[in-house]
Amino acid sequence: MWPTTPATLFIWLVLIQGSYALYEGMYCGKENCYEVLGVGRDDSKGDIAKAYRKLARKWHPDMHQGAEAKATAEKEFQRIATAYEILRDADSKTDYDYMLDNPDEFYWHYYRYYYRRVTPKVDVRLVIAVTITVISACQYYVAWNNYRSAVSYLLQVPKHRTRAMQIAREEKLLETDKKKLRGKSKSEIREEEEEVLKKVIEEKMDIRGGYSKPHWTDILWVRIILLPYTTALYIKWYVTWIWRFNIKKEEFGEEEKFYLIQKYMNCTKTQWESVDDEQKREYLKLRLWKKAEFDEWKAEREAEMKAKLAESSRYKSIRRYLKNNKQQMTFGPE
Repeated sequence: MWPTTPATLFIWLVLIQGSYALYEGMYCGKENCYEVLGVGRDDSKGDIAKAYRKLARKWHPDMHQGAEAKATAEKEFQRIATAYEILRDADSKTDYDYMLDNPDEFYWHYYRYYYRRVTPKVDVRLVIAVTITVISACQYYVAWNNYRSAVSYLLQVPKHRTRAMQIAREEKLLETDKKKLRGKSKSEIREEEEEVLKKVIEEKMDIRGGYSKPHWTDILWVRIILLPYTTALYIKWYVTWIWRFNIKKEEFGEEEKFYLIQKYMNCTKTQWESVDDEQKREYLKLRLWKKAEFDEWKAEREAEMKAKLAESSRYKSIRRYLKNNKQQMTFGPE
């Protein structure tokens, strides 16, 4: 009895299509790849390669004479090459065997077939490694560029340049012997002097924050490698903190006080390092490691800031503009 309604007809066609194990446009088409090469599903990879080489020698177009014979050989050689391409790859062979065993899942077979053909066969681990390497190299380059920019900037500041010049003369780093300077142009002498002053600034100046001198432990690759070690150190530090200050109720040391102040201020390590020592001492005098006193100090700072803004003519003009222009901002024609 044949289906009569459209819905029944559609289901019937789907069941008929799913009953076939071989699909046109996939793998070897309507042919069985194993039969094309004359091998079995249980044959080894070496047996499949051996069968392919034997058939390839037989049907290679260069082994045939005449246009018709060459055309036939090309078609046959293409069949053999396609079958071998499917069966030589372990993943592709697994998908093909699964299709033969489960012919009704044709939509899944289409997905797996074209997914493997379109997706580049690149090891994900290699992609991740290359990406991390590129990021690490860029990170290190940018850090060194920032550091050199900071040194060059300090060299242009009069007080730092004067101090560097004074240190260079005291340590006799600048060449003053006229006999040795003879034959050198003024530009060469100036370049040598600049290099000496740069070295003095690098050695004597404490550059902190985002412009500090980069260290190899700051590189992303090194941080990833040392992650288990740093995690263990953090766990040890956290347990020690709980034991000393929560259980034994010990007094905070200077390092712990600075840690709490940095935490309350939501400062990153780089931001905290850029704060000068005098300012940090002021924070200690204000006892800002105590949450209640920090909140009080923060409220006072915010009140002072609001008072300064209230006195600012620019701030008043902005407030006046916002008050008089309450309409919404629009983009494009209304």
